[in-house]
Amino acid sequence: MTRLTLLAATAVLALTAVAAAAPPPFETPANVAFLIDLSSGAVLYAKNADLRMPPASMAKMMTTDVAFELIDSGQLPLNKMCTVRPETWQKWHGPAAGSTMFLSPNEQVSVENLLHGIITLSGNDAAVVLSECIAGTEPAFVNQMNDYAAKLGLKNSHFGTANGWPDGGVTYVTARDLATLARAEIEHHPKLYKQFYGQTSFTWGKTMGAGADIKQDNRNPILGKVPGADGLKTGHTEEAGYGFTGSAEQNGRRLIEVLAGMSSWDMRVQESVKLMQWGFNAWSTKPLFKAGATVGSAQVQMGGSSSVPLVAPRDLALTIPAGLTSKPTAMKIRYQGPVAAPIAKGQHIADLIVTSPDTGEQVMPLVAGEDVGKAGFFGRVWAGLKSLFGMA
Repeated sequence: MTRLTLLAATAVLALTAVAAAAPPPFETPANVAFLIDLSSGAVLYAKNADLRMPPASMAKMMTTDVAFELIDSGQLPLNKMCTVRPETWQKWHGPAAGSTMFLSPNEQVSVENLLHGIITLSGNDAAVVLSECIAGTEPAFVNQMNDYAAKLGLKNSHFGTANGWPDGGVTYVTARDLATLARAEIEHHPKLYKQFYGQTSFTWGKTMGAGADIKQDNRNPILGKVPGADGLKTGHTEEAGYGFTGSAEQNGRRLIEVLAGMSSWDMRVQESVKLMQWGFNAWSTKPLFKAGATVGSAQVQMGGSSSVPLVAPRDLALTIPAGLTSKPTAMKIRYQGPVAAPIAKGQHIADLIVTSPDTGEQVMPLVAGEDVGKAGFFGRVWAGLKSLFGMA
């Protein structure tokens, strides 16, 4: 029994990793800053990462992620047409309404174009119109946002609007939660992420009088400045200051950054570029396992097999300060087990935990390498007897 409990909790493997050294120094005047390497799960920088704060338009990431979930599940067609209610237009047009897509009352707009209006233009009008199109009313959609936030494990976030407009503190997030949300968009919806994020501009609406097309540039401060930059979302209100959640990928290595509480547009550009460049230049990765490699195994409860191989769902790597030498260390596999059958191939059932002296724990997902069905009647009887008598 002790052996089974121990194996269900951890499994120790040999690893070539890093020599102890101080993390590369970095400082930013931003009130909040957070940087994570998705290849390893390593947090490279954290400043007030769990401080609750207003997200401003960064809240629109949750609006788009809810839409992405519905699109990928077949519940929301990209070509579905949405009506701009006159009441919605009245509230969300003009200088006092912040960023706008320049929609018109009673206009019919596809879900696809509204997503461009939200992601590229940060349209407050587009976010509310999409929310009403999906759920009937904005409050009903906000309930979906909060339900999905809970599903993603956003422990310190709550949403009160679809566009992040100041609402007296009802809406709040943390930098760590915004990074988790960004990761969900990137990893759960890769095709939609590639389709909608990283566009340099979008054209929608007509000017008054001349009726010329209105083209607006993407406000993303690292697009065109950091190689591989492709997302995600800026935010600004008087209450929140200037913020940004961004991502870039270089040579298969993707970073996510969150900065908030900055005092100007220029400061947002400078600090966003500086933090992302530091993440790529001051840190490097050491390959651990190729995608599909078997890393270990997990015990199975009441299954057709007593164990299931654990494999890497993608290339896994350890993040280390650039230029360090290596030495042996250890890592472990952690899961809640034995894992109850049935288990689907590709199901996330365990994590690889690597503790580095420079970054703390680096957590990487492991998935089932094969399907495991439920045991038949005699298999369940035999499993029960083994459990009763403490047999391995």
